[in-house]
Amino acid sequence: MADEVRSPAKKRRKTDKKHLDQKEDIERQQQSAKGTEALSDSLGLTLVGPYDMLSGSFNDISESDITSYHLHWRYYYDPPEFLTVIKGDDKTGFHLGYYRDDPKSSPVFVASNQVKKTCEFTVLGENLFAAISKFLGDFMKTPGGKSKPKSLKTLQASLVSEAKELKYNLETSTPAIKARNKKVVCKTFNKAGIVVPVDVNDVGYRPLTVTDGELKKILKRITEGKNEQEKEPGSEDLQEIMTLVQFANDECDYGMGLELGVDLFCYGSERFSQCHFTADAAGVQASW
Repeated sequence: MADEVRSPAKKRRKTDKKHLDQKEDIERQQQSAKGTEALSDSLGLTLVGPYDMLSGSFNDISESDITSYHLHWRYYYDPPEFLTVIKGDDKTGFHLGYYRDDPKSSPVFVASNQVKKTCEFTVLGENLFAAISKFLGDFMKTPGGKSKPKSLKTLQASLVSEAKELKYNLETSTPAIKARNKKVVCKTFNKAGIVVPVDVNDVGYRPLTVTDGELKKILKRITEGKNEQEKEPGSEDLQEIMTLVQFANDECDYGMGLELGVDLFCYGSERFSQCHFTADAAGVQASW
């Protein structure tokens, strides 16, 4: 799914290599895989993103020609918190990667998305070994997987053995993921949810005044209305929500604005990607 707004080619923003946090299991997976195409024949997966750096793909590229390391292999619905490390079927846009709540912290889980089907992410575990183990188990149940059971079982045994030696948890839901889920203040359109600092007085987040379903109906009226008269009621409803977000910001409940921003991003319309904000005595006004 092409994206002219979020495309790396459209954003000439350089980012230092040191900001790409190389998790230990990325390096371990690279050592085990012995090449970015090591999982291609067996699972139809290709190691990308950080693996392109580890394999030397960037060695002969000038820094001035690099758009942004953070936008490398970024798909349409990938938020800034997500970093793609493995790609799969191009027909569905399947890919998986690390998800962070805080750019300065380690990833909270590995998730997958099928960009040509949905904006939603599926949690596969807290490390790459767990994610590939889950994918492998599901793949073995498909016609393609059933055609080569011996090689896949060998791969599975090797993966489990390596993970055991490294003491990696292969469960899709671990104590760390469960602890993170308790901190999630709301489920966004992409189902990853957001985690924001909330103090003892519950300052930091307040919920949107509409449900996810109601917000989607508002956005649909704006994007699918046949004329401005049909779009206007939706625009007015969204403007009211944005005014409430301004009030929330004034009172330090910044999570409300983050929730709305993530939902607008996940809705996928370029109309909202090109949204402009202006502020005056009457408050924040948006145009799109």
